[in-house]
Amino acid sequence: MMPGTTSNTLPTLRMQACGRAAAAALLLLLAILLLTLAHIATGPRPVAPHVLHELIFSYDARSFDQQVLLRLRLPRLLAALQAGACLGMAGLLLQTLLRNPLGEPHILGLNAGASLAVVAATVTPLGLIATPALRPLLAATGAGISFSLVLLLASSGRQGLTAAKLIFCGIALSTLAGTLTSAILILNEETLQQMRFWLVGDTAGVSMTAVAAALPAAGIALIVAVAVAPRLDLLALGDNIAATLGVSVGATRVLALVSISLFCGASIAIVGPIGFVGLVVPPLVARLRTGRLLLALPLAALGGAALLIAADLAARLILSPKELPTGAMTGLVGAPVFLWLVRRVLK
Repeated sequence: MMPGTTSNTLPTLRMQACGRAAAAALLLLLAILLLTLAHIATGPRPVAPHVLHELIFSYDARSFDQQVLLRLRLPRLLAALQAGACLGMAGLLLQTLLRNPLGEPHILGLNAGASLAVVAATVTPLGLIATPALRPLLAATGAGISFSLVLLLASSGRQGLTAAKLIFCGIALSTLAGTLTSAILILNEETLQQMRFWLVGDTAGVSMTAVAAALPAAGIALIVAVAVAPRLDLLALGDNIAATLGVSVGATRVLALVSISLFCGASIAIVGPIGFVGLVVPPLVARLRTGRLLLALPLAALGGAALLIAADLAARLILSPKELPTGAMTGLVGAPVFLWLVRRVLK
């Protein structure tokens, strides 16, 4: 026992961490509720929030407002909610796994690899993504392969894995994957027209079918994340200590990579490669000092969802009646945060 501590110190700290997490979760849920009402009401045709109540409890197929909400606003809202939650949790797991605040799917090549896999599959004669159900798995596979290559390249050399090498390799692989994606699209004009808006990262035009198709991948990712979270907490103490405590270091990293890839695949399959959500959310969650990843994961999900809904709302309002892609708004916020973190980490 540490000097000056008592046997009640650890339970007290845990209760305090749970209290902070619960308070933060309530605030985030309130923020999501307010953003949801604003998101529903905003658009070329204003729709009163009470229309949502009418849609649920007294559906009328002849109501134009209910049809606008059902076919346009609600799928877009659910897409932002689900994709934001997935990106928030993917970023938290990635930063925990790497012990690096610069870990983010967009920066480390996961988004670019996922996009390349989806685009490449689209132009094959077999038409591998003719059904939306397969797109999340294709994106997850591309993300996993791309990130594995980034880790392999960044770990080579006498210095081993460093923050600078990780970022440079991630940017290099992202550039390569982006170039290959562009080449495929240039050679296939039909695919270019089909996917150009998706590649920018946007919630506009998302269907309920796409949202539902990504749910299995997101659900599996969440189950794996919850299962591996206690082992990642021990892994944060160092590989040797974790191994001494009975943690299989290699298996833990593989499972974490599977969860991260599935989260990214589920998000990208819905809204395309939106970046920086997974960079901004985890540092904010870390300030709550929850102490356990299991407490931090729900907060990262809620924070990511709130951030992406807010970004989508801002994208619709800034140049109204015209709209910006949602990914452009997250980039405007995330790029300065990334530069600030780079200055802190690599100084």
